[in-house]
Parts: sequence; C-alpha cells; structure tokens
Amino acid sequence: MRTKTGTLDVRRARSVVLTVSALAFVAKMVLAAQSRGPADVRIFDAFARAIAQVGPLRIYEHPMPRLPVYNHPPLASWMLLGLDGLDRLGIPFGILIRTPACLADVVSAVLVFEILRRRRSTGTAMACALGCALSPVLFATSGYHGNTDSVAVMFAVLAAHLLADRRAPLAAGISLAVAVSVKLIPVVAVPALLVAAFRAGRPVLVRFGAGFTAVMALLWGPVLLTVPEPLRQKVLAYEGGRARLWGFVRFADWAGASDAFVVALHSDFRLLFVLGCMAAGAWLAWVRPTAPAYAVALSLTLLLLLSTGSAVQYLAWPVVGLCLFGLWEGAAFGVVVGVVTVCVYSGASAVRWNDLALNLAALGWVLLAAGITTGLRRVLAEPPPAPSDRTLPVVAPRTKSPSTPASPVN
Repeated sequence: MRTKTGTLDVRRARSVVLTVSALAFVAKMVLAAQSRGPADVRIFDAFARAIAQVGPLRIYEHPMPRLPVYNHPPLASWMLLGLDGLDRLGIPFGILIRTPACLADVVSAVLVFEILRRRRSTGTAMACALGCALSPVLFATSGYHGNTDSVAVMFAVLAAHLLADRRAPLAAGISLAVAVSVKLIPVVAVPALLVAAFRAGRPVLVRFGAGFTAVMALLWGPVLLTVPEPLRQKVLAYEGGRARLWGFVRFADWAGASDAFVVALHSDFRLLFVLGCMAAGAWLAWVRPTAPAYAVALSLTLLLLLSTGSAVQYLAWPVVGLCLFGLWEGAAFGVVVGVVTVCVYSGASAVRWNDLALNLAALGWVLLAAGITTGLRRVLAEPPPAPSDRTLPVVAPRTKSPSTPASPVN
C-alpha cells in the first residue's frame, strides 16, 4: 500500500510531466503556425480535398497523378475529411494536420510516466516521461512535419497500458484497432498484445479480441467490400520509399552493394524484417506478460532499426519505446537524430539528406541498436510489479486435487 508521502510524490511528478508536456505542445503548435512545413503538408491538403470530393472509401481508386500514392489506412481518411471541413471554416490546414501528432506526444509522455511509475521509481518514471515530452525528434516530426506516425504509436502504447495497468481489455482492443487504422506501422505490436491478453486469461483475451475485431470490421470492412484491390496495393502492400538514406539500405549503398541487392532489401527482405519484429515482441510479451508496453516498445524500435524505407517522419517510431526502456536510451537517440531532422528540414527537400545528416543518421542507427540492447537487458532484469499495482495477473488454470473434497456450497 502506498504511503501518503509516496502518493503525493507521484502526484507532484505527474503534475510536472503534464506541465512540461503542455508547454512542449504549445511550442510545437507555435512552430506549426509559423512554419510552412515540408511538402507533406501540401500533399495531405490535396489528399483531404480529394477525399471531400470522392469520399473516404473511393479515395483508394481515385486517380491522383500529381500526388504520391495514397497509402493511409481508413481512419486517416476520415480524419482528413474532418480536417478539410475545419479548413473550410477558416482554420489553416497547415496547423490542423500537425495538431493530432502534437496532442499524441502529450499523451505519450503521460503514458511513459504512468507505465514506468508502476515498475520503477517515481523519479525514473518522471525523467523518462520528460525525455519523451522534450524529444527533439518529436518537435521536428510532429510540430514541423505533421503526419500520423506519432498518433499511431501513441494508440499502440495506450493499448498496452489499458490492457495491463487499467484492466480494460475491451478498451485496449479498441485502441489497438485505432492504432493500425491510423497508420499500419503498429501492426508489428499486434502479436505481442494478443500474447499478453492470452496470458492474462480467457475472459481478458475474449474482451480484447472483441474490441479489436469490432473496430477493425467497422473501419476496414466498408473499404474492403468497396475497393479491396486498390486498398491491398496502396496500403497493405506498400513498401515504403526507395531512397537509400537509412539503416541496412544505406549501409549496403555505402559498401558498394549491387542495385539488385538493394532492391532485394526493399522487397524480399522487408516481410522477413516485419515478421522478426512481431516475433520479438510476442516473445517479450510471453516472458513479461504483465508489462506488454515493453513488448510494444521492442516491436516498434526494431521496426525502425530493420526498416528498409527511408523517410524523416519514420524517425519518430522508436522515441516512446526508447523512453520506456530508459532515459539515456531515449535522450541519446532523440538528440542525435533530432539534429538529423534539423539538417534535413533546413534543406531544399525532405528526401535529400546532406552528408552531415547521413553520417548522424548512421550514428543514430547505432544508438538505436544500443538502446534496444540495454533496454531489453533492463526489462528482463526488472522485478514484477508489486501486488498492489493495478496490473493484470497471469491467470493459471485451476486444478482440483482428487484427494481434497469439494467445499460445500453455503
């Protein structure tokens, strides 16, 4: 049972996290209001106008020859439809498109605190949460770029928190379905959360699965029935950008690998990497079933580490997960890769990285690998939460001893 002093310490720490996160949100919104942003802001604006014309279902088959492939899941289409309506009321679209990510960063920082305070000291939880709130990478990708990456990550981590710490498996399933319906990247965390729900017992798994299935059917069903093939080609089979800027693809290019090998990395190896991220998260959820947030963090951090796609906004994927692993893991990546984002956004195009950005990105990749390694070691050495914490227990099957008579019913 927590002491009165301990409770007050948690409340004060939570207040600090909320205050700093709110100030960071204001700073990001000021940046959004005063900057034009990269080309993606105009591209999203064009997508929103097209959705307003043809609807959020037919957008996948609608020809848009001057725009990139519309590769966003169904809920993103409904979001853009709503933002277009607000734009027509006079609110600038450039601010609107960056608001969801900035709000998601606030929630993510609070989630880092709430998850870690149950498993580590209050001071550690507060420090990691502040590292998330003040991450330079999130300032750039949310406040300047504007995309749905941070939103999808936030809902995936929220699903883990709801499942294990809030004893709300139905809401957790809904949150996970929302995550993959905003952007497909949290699909790597689905096996981990299913394993955690399974380990918590059949009632939990049933409620979690019901929430996930119902929302997936509601959001994806109409599109699958209306335009199944365009959805498959543009969303489910999307391979990411072909630029050679990050990770294995960049290292292969540096080493002078053949074009055929680099193409194979983009296509043949991509599914293997995704399956590896899923398997790693599922394994960690099995051995640490009461802390599925760590498994989600492992899946998402590995996803960027193994990614064969290259885009600046992808750099936001591991930030929350690294902050869950530890302060230095999140801070080291955030600072170094934050400089990368500044270099890239200061240039003429977000898909053309100068030598400084490329070299720092390679260092950021190494720091990401190191952060995953040290974070995973810390998680595996971490004791289970105290019984007083509101975490889901692992339910063991009941056994009845044949030598013990059944208790009478009163």
